[in-house]
Amino acid sequence: MSGPAQRYVYTALDQLKAGTVANVFGVVSFFKLPYRSKGTDFCSVITIVDQSNVKLKCTFFSGNQDGLPSIYKIGDIVRFHRIKIQKFNNEFQGISSSGFSALVFEGTVGAPLIPRTSSKSYSFTAEDQKTVETLRNCQLGLQGFSSSRRNLSDVQPGQYFDLLCQLIGKAEIDKSSYLLKVWDGTKFGSLPWKVYVEDEALEVDRDSISRLQNFTIDVLVYDNHVELAKSIKIGSYIVIQNIHAKLHGTANENQEHDTYVEFHLHGGTGFGRGISVPPEDDSDVKELQKILDAVDIKQNQPLDPDVITSDIQLSQMSPPFDALERCQQLSVTVLPAHQQWQVTPLACITKNKAPQKFRVRARLKHVQPHHLYQSVKLHCSKCNSLLDAPDEESLNKMFEDRFTDGSNTPNAFWYQSAVWNTGNLDNRTVVIHFVKKYDILQSPEDSLIMVEGGSFKELSKLSIHFNTIIPVKSKEQRLEIDLSAPFLIQGNKWLYGCIKCSNIKSSEELQSLSLEVGWDAVEIAKVLGVELLTHLFVMNFTLEDETGSLNAYLWRHSEQFFQIPPSEILMNSDLQERLHMIMSALCPSTKQISEYPWMDCCIRSYNSGHGSKEQICYEIFDTLLSERDLNRFS
Repeated sequence: MSGPAQRYVYTALDQLKAGTVANVFGVVSFFKLPYRSKGTDFCSVITIVDQSNVKLKCTFFSGNQDGLPSIYKIGDIVRFHRIKIQKFNNEFQGISSSGFSALVFEGTVGAPLIPRTSSKSYSFTAEDQKTVETLRNCQLGLQGFSSSRRNLSDVQPGQYFDLLCQLIGKAEIDKSSYLLKVWDGTKFGSLPWKVYVEDEALEVDRDSISRLQNFTIDVLVYDNHVELAKSIKIGSYIVIQNIHAKLHGTANENQEHDTYVEFHLHGGTGFGRGISVPPEDDSDVKELQKILDAVDIKQNQPLDPDVITSDIQLSQMSPPFDALERCQQLSVTVLPAHQQWQVTPLACITKNKAPQKFRVRARLKHVQPHHLYQSVKLHCSKCNSLLDAPDEESLNKMFEDRFTDGSNTPNAFWYQSAVWNTGNLDNRTVVIHFVKKYDILQSPEDSLIMVEGGSFKELSKLSIHFNTIIPVKSKEQRLEIDLSAPFLIQGNKWLYGCIKCSNIKSSEELQSLSLEVGWDAVEIAKVLGVELLTHLFVMNFTLEDETGSLNAYLWRHSEQFFQIPPSEILMNSDLQERLHMIMSALCPSTKQISEYPWMDCCIRSYNSGHGSKEQICYEIFDTLLSERDLNRFS
């Protein structure tokens, strides 16, 4: 409730001065929902703008998430008391100081002036009210002010967008991904991807999911968003920020039905990614409720062809040749889409011209290569090159000649250097540069460090304690990135850059990211001009059914197939053991092939090569291993 009136002085954003503590009003032009940093605090990043058309980026920390501003959309009006103003890279920034408090108001003209705040008492004068109303009315003319909220009916494939919607179903896919089934009362214009989920795993209002199946989309959320997604109750109104409408498949005149759109909320907090549950009295929520109540479900169209077919329907589908007993046997794979496709014999596939797509049911007769380290490759999406991923022995050789005595180490204001004497017989030293944030050193779990002269073993030890490591070399009083070795290390992920396609920039460009909390590998690569290489499993499967055999590559969809990150497997013995067990179950060397498990797979054919050397190749796509069913064969 409002406390006794107290007069505060507010500073326009174009009048701020470094080293002062100020009170400000502004309109939210960008924000990241509160999230837990690598340390113990929650963090919120907010950019505001006022009538002076000057922006101020603010970063607030709190041990309690409720102590951070409750912002739900671009255009919200904020009042910040006691923020500290400092200057970094010639730009002002605001951070929380002692006594910091915030009021947040809806930015919609005419909405009630009810503030969102964690303060038990606060002042709010008639003059403050006038300021909020003024900002509500003038926000559309402010610089850089735009909202990325969309209705599903307005979303185009390839877009990133924010969605206000209602949750009607959810399910855990694995430890790092979670499914949300949502709708907003409008119909998505393209064919949406439907995620395969066992009935018993889906938490849902069965009546609603049946009635609304043509209005819903499946959104897969990843990594740091999973915990919150699990906690949201069915029926809640939520905002999902920065959904990626990813086009999947190849559009062409003959196979338009093979192209569909996946919806992903990627991990991290870049570009404001996150999920929030706005208050029920929010004007947008009230408007959504009216829209949903007005939807005429009776006008629902027949199911789209890629809607998941039930287990009963699948068991009733007959293949185009006599193999009923085989088809009734359980497959150790599942298809996220295309369950309605009929099974095609392998012998028929090899007689067809490319490109085409098929569903097959076969056993894995043979796989190449035999060794794990030979199957992990590095792929550049820009030049399409495919390289071997270095194993531990290769990494040892890469770093063994990186000796430094620390005498030529450059210094800079944005990092602090320390020399680590390894104590080895060669008296070798390692120089560690700790990148600062807000001119302050961070705790190890939040730190980015640049390392000179470290061996593979030493870098492995450092990766256990520090968030992000960039191996560097000193040259002419500068720190340089060297793409002949791993470009960046984050835990078990040792990431590489394409030497051919990268345009390396100075390591000083890292300063532009030092205001962010958390270090995103993709964003780091972007500012340093590095074209990141993607880790892939590249395998050649020999599939066999009653009619013949066929060789099919598994590579671009290999992480989806195994549900194992190839970027981590070479540094993680547990993941190596898991992959070994999977391959032993799929292709057990101690059994006859008649005892091997059946696999349902989506196969696409394509032409490879040029002229007289052109040949038809085959690739596995849109296929997932069912770990539960696979365990029966282990």
